[in-house]
Amino acid sequence: MECPRCHEVQEEGPEECRACGVIFSRYRPGRPPAAVDLEADEAPVPWQIQLRDRMFRVEPSENRAAVVGRGVFLGILGLVTVGILTTPMRGPYLMDSFIHWIDLPFHEAGHVVFSPLGTFMHILGGTLGQLLVPFIALAAFLREENPFGAAVGGWWLGQSFVDCSPYIADAQARVLLLTTGETGQVDWESHDWYQLLSRTGLLSHDIFIARMAWVLGALLMAASLAWAAHVVRRQWGR
Repeated sequence: MECPRCHEVQEEGPEECRACGVIFSRYRPGRPPAAVDLEADEAPVPWQIQLRDRMFRVEPSENRAAVVGRGVFLGILGLVTVGILTTPMRGPYLMDSFIHWIDLPFHEAGHVVFSPLGTFMHILGGTLGQLLVPFIALAAFLREENPFGAAVGGWWLGQSFVDCSPYIADAQARVLLLTTGETGQVDWESHDWYQLLSRTGLLSHDIFIARMAWVLGALLMAASLAWAAHVVRRQWGR
């Protein structure tokens, strides 16, 4: 027989190995340390931990001037947020802001991008385009492990939801001036949310839907500012 521990070949009969002294009946082979280490290295990291690491990753050495610049930008973003959230939802006021004119090209491009998917998606595509671009920016910065940039992308996504709210709230009244130069009362075919809510039977709920969009946007903006502030504080500490 062969000893299971030292592999010494010996005669049948003895209960212990003549070479290493191990008692055959009590021997339990252990797992090689190398195998344990290999399995530990290959174990997949849960996605929650990967996401957390990307959201709060801080380089060991941060450029102080860059961190100060981010802090100043964050302060300006906070003031802009206060201005946006204290502006009445109904009326043209939110849609007169300079950020609205940044959102508008992506809104119009969305109509073109989603038009091959049918009439309904062509109409909805404007709002989808306006929301997808900041979401893609957020995801891209996370992928590049730039948490501050991702937080700004999250803020932009929230602002886009808030920017959509007066347009949604105008579905029944249709008094806002459209890009065609006419109000929705005259050019009702070009009013996205009149068309969308009419087709889905939700026209009477336009104010409620607009408020939900505004609340969601406000929460995203506030959460993104808190995220960015936490990242800047950690970067400054490094």
